[in-house]
Amino acid sequence: MTHRDALEVLAARRGEQVVVTTMGSVALWPQLSDLPLDFHYLPSSMGQGVPLGLGLCLARPGRGVVVLCGDGGLLMNLGCLVTAAQYSVPLYVLLIDNGLYEVTGGQPVAGAGRTDFAALARASGFARVYEALDRAAWEAVAETALAGTGPVFVWLKVEGERGKPTPSAPRPMAEQIARLQEALG
Repeated sequence: MTHRDALEVLAARRGEQVVVTTMGSVALWPQLSDLPLDFHYLPSSMGQGVPLGLGLCLARPGRGVVVLCGDGGLLMNLGCLVTAAQYSVPLYVLLIDNGLYEVTGGQPVAGAGRTDFAALARASGFARVYEALDRAAWEAVAETALAGTGPVFVWLKVEGERGKPTPSAPRPMAEQIARLQEALG
């Protein structure tokens, strides 16, 4: 499945959840959704999307938060899985695994093709873990995966693309924060 395929399935099923995009997803998600509940997080350090999503869940109990993170970013902060698994919150971690540091030139991620992210999520304490190797498999589990008790971990294998430019958020950070705060009340 392509990265876009994965995001199209999410866009059709996200409901009223906050969607936090990181890295490569920042370039694609605004083409599919431009709601005030969309937050494009491009920090100077990778791996911070899950902690941000967890923080939003804790600050707004009951509000679902979907975090789109890449395999490279998640590997830079695996501890966030253990931390997130401690809380019963509607946090949905969607790992976009393309095996590459796509936005920095397409270098292979350490352990690409060998790291079992589903096993890592389970070992971290996630009770609900899903895997989808293609769009049909993702479509089959998406509605269930994006509902109910969390946290939830979804491992989406997508095709990597080399030569992509580093994305930029569609709005300045201050504007994004203000939009999200207003949408959350």
